[in-house]
Amino acid sequence: MKIRRATVGHSIVVGLVAAVVAALIPATTWAHGALLTPGSRTYLCYKDGLTSTGEIKPTNPACQNALAVGGAQPFYDWYGVLRSDGAGRTTGFIPDGALCSGGFTKYAGFDAPRNDWPLTHLTSGAPFNWTYAAWAAHPGWFYLYVTKDGYNPNQALTWADMESTPFLSVDHPPLNGSAPTGNYYWSGNLPNKTGRHVIYSVWKRSDSTETFYGCSDVVFDGGNGEVTGIGGGGTNPSPSPSVTTSSSPSASPSASASVSPTASTPAPTGACSATYSIVNSWGGGFQGEVVVKAGSAAVNGWTLKWTFANGQTISQLWNGTLTASGAGVTVKPVSWNTSIPANGSVSVGFLASQTGTNAVPTVSCTSP
Repeated sequence: MKIRRATVGHSIVVGLVAAVVAALIPATTWAHGALLTPGSRTYLCYKDGLTSTGEIKPTNPACQNALAVGGAQPFYDWYGVLRSDGAGRTTGFIPDGALCSGGFTKYAGFDAPRNDWPLTHLTSGAPFNWTYAAWAAHPGWFYLYVTKDGYNPNQALTWADMESTPFLSVDHPPLNGSAPTGNYYWSGNLPNKTGRHVIYSVWKRSDSTETFYGCSDVVFDGGNGEVTGIGGGGTNPSPSPSVTTSSSPSASPSASASVSPTASTPAPTGACSATYSIVNSWGGGFQGEVVVKAGSAAVNGWTLKWTFANGQTISQLWNGTLTASGAGVTVKPVSWNTSIPANGSVSVGFLASQTGTNAVPTVSCTSP
């Protein structure tokens, strides 16, 4: 891992003209991560809003406004602020006023200029342990920018408000644990600032053009990572929050969850099998998982197919490529899980809506 203080070097890449930005926003997010320390707006609003029943009911006024603008799904998908075509681009690519959403309209509620977002308290120039949730682990670089002196949180955040170069850059940092409950981590000094600021994170994958963006609202007042403005004004989560309880896709509201039966097919020699399970469920929705397992020989490429019997509809899927036609579902691999070693396995997760009985379908798995 290589970490450097960026005083020269990495320059902000000028991207495509604003006229084509809207056409390039992804229709589906393969949600992967966001800053945990200091927490991103989406992460801390999710922590503030999640109730014991799995519903999103924020106490923070800014988070309440984000809920009114975009609904609850962006909270559950707090780690999904991405552009599949980003390629690390910033100025000229992400529009002014849309930095915190990455130009992804699903998260537009988190762009609101306000001074009451959840706030992390930090000490100027101090060493800091950074953590970044890794729902799906990908190699890449992390760039951290900060707003200029005089930043006004009550005005729309623009690139003119940001320092032109990152104060900290990280080259392929280590992963603590494994996806989906792990996190990337590194150490590096905080910028020399006073008062209110936004730390802006850019995660550029090295194996694709997918790029993740996020705003973390901070105040340099001598703090050690305490968080205020969530949970009715308390200081939870701690300076080192654990992603284990919160990085499952779309939060999978677990307090009201019920575990359902699974359905599996055997794995013939050299072929693949599939095991479908309902991980969690709540009123009107559920989180499902399909584990794809190879037989006694490695698998290079696989296809899952199943048919929902009671009107279930997938709204988001990760670790796979989804094609849906009516009740029929087809899932194929993405680049990092195409090959499965002998007796190995990969998993595909998804969120779906339901009405009536949530029957477990029979899933077929075929391999070229």
